[in-house]
Amino acid sequence: MQKAHEYINAYNSTKPGERLSKDKQENGSSDTTHEAPLEKAYIPSDFSGIYGKDLLPSSGREEVTRGFFQELVNLLLGYVSQSQQRNSKVLDFHHPHQLKEGLEGFSLELPDQPDNLEQLLVDCRDTLKYGVKTGHPRFFNQLSTGLDLIGLAGEWLTSTANTNMFTYEVSPVFVLMEEVVLKKMRKIVGWSEEEGDGIFCPGGSISNLYGILLARYFFYPEVKTKGMMALPRLAMFTSEHSHYSFRKSAAVLGIGSENVVLVKCDDRGKMIPSELESCIIAVKAKGCVPFFVNATAGSTVYGAFDPIHALADICQRHKLWLHVDAAWGGGLLMSRIHRAKLQGIERAWSVTWNPHKMMGVPLQCSSFLVNKKGLLQDCNQLHAEYLFQSDKNYDPSYDTGDKTIQCGRHVDIFKFWLMWKAKGSEGFGSQINKCMGNAEYLFEELQRRTNFELVLRSKPEHSNVCFWYLPPSLRTLPPGPERDRRLHEVAPKIKAKMMEHGMTMIGYQPLGSKVNFFRCVFSNPATQPEDVDFLLDEIVRLGEDL
Repeated sequence: MQKAHEYINAYNSTKPGERLSKDKQENGSSDTTHEAPLEKAYIPSDFSGIYGKDLLPSSGREEVTRGFFQELVNLLLGYVSQSQQRNSKVLDFHHPHQLKEGLEGFSLELPDQPDNLEQLLVDCRDTLKYGVKTGHPRFFNQLSTGLDLIGLAGEWLTSTANTNMFTYEVSPVFVLMEEVVLKKMRKIVGWSEEEGDGIFCPGGSISNLYGILLARYFFYPEVKTKGMMALPRLAMFTSEHSHYSFRKSAAVLGIGSENVVLVKCDDRGKMIPSELESCIIAVKAKGCVPFFVNATAGSTVYGAFDPIHALADICQRHKLWLHVDAAWGGGLLMSRIHRAKLQGIERAWSVTWNPHKMMGVPLQCSSFLVNKKGLLQDCNQLHAEYLFQSDKNYDPSYDTGDKTIQCGRHVDIFKFWLMWKAKGSEGFGSQINKCMGNAEYLFEELQRRTNFELVLRSKPEHSNVCFWYLPPSLRTLPPGPERDRRLHEVAPKIKAKMMEHGMTMIGYQPLGSKVNFFRCVFSNPATQPEDVDFLLDEIVRLGEDL
């Protein structure tokens, strides 16, 4: 740990080679017990005369490669440690034109001749310096926050392995890990472990697209070969507070965004079942064919949970596919305290669940689960003979590539599997409870402070807490258009100042008739009540003169 702190202190003040040279002087030569003998084993004092071509696989370059990676690891350790220091900035904000023009030797332009490793290490340092520390305990801006170090280790190993998930022959361990984890997730949802299927996808939007794709194929398998011209005009349903990916998926799949019916929600942001039933009847009367309903479990802004049981009853009556978008809320299934908020999810035909959100797995890690074995394969397979031969020397059913719309697929499973091993299911549950506790603390603080106003008066269902800050100039104004106009400008102005100061970060948005308000979300277990207090105090400090 002493070494890590030394690297932090030297983070912006010393050159990469100088730090490495000091490390070598203090610790002596690196252990090369397991390395092949070298004619001249050394770690350079700097990298200004060394280039990428001088690393492995060039002959006899093991020590130089080791030195380069050690220096890079030192830089990363310094960044990780600094990200957890509350007196460090969340971001060092610069406008796009400033970064494009170059800052203090940091240039985005690509050279014709190679840069040396010294410059590359400086570029790595500056890339982190001018980015956003999403692992900082005072970063509240997105649903995906925090930096789990076991997950980070898993990501490092994944990149080192540098393989593809499409066949067992090139990814045997990862393919089996994915099978084990997906089976476990289906069991937690409430399905039979053996009857379902699933896949890890590049984000929740693609997972939701899979839900629509499989629903359409299930009812109209001819679409795979004949296209949409062979189908009636289809209609699908999701709440007005649901994620925009459903409209985007409808456009991508040729269904058309105009055929996505946005169903009304109650004041808490939950889909109203009677409104869904009315919409289905109205669409049928127009000659369209309903086929798909999405229930949101944890909406993006309010964190609302649709009443899944009631929606499942309607889908059962009308013979519609029920998908649950639990990208944000799925993590609550790991908590004995909060899993009841997803009651009825076991009745869904498919589910989206993003471990890279509430469970804190490093981006990206999104799962699509389906309660119908073989449907993914039937819908997507095309039997590419150069990959998916039937006469392999192992069971080809373990080749997952033909189940997907992709060919190459990134290994997203290992970091998640490693984190599950490190925490256990109980550890994930405790982590979820901690984040939910932070949300309750913020909710109670906002009730106590007279210069804030809650968007929703009821206790938050998820870790989303939405609120307005009322500067002194607005507190005596009566409700009406003028107050709304001025209040609408408060959050963007405070956010701009907040990014310039860089000590915390939170998002804002309007919703329906409600003017801009702050949305604070908690998914980083490193966040403490003191960080919540700091956020509110910082908002007051930056906005009291507006």
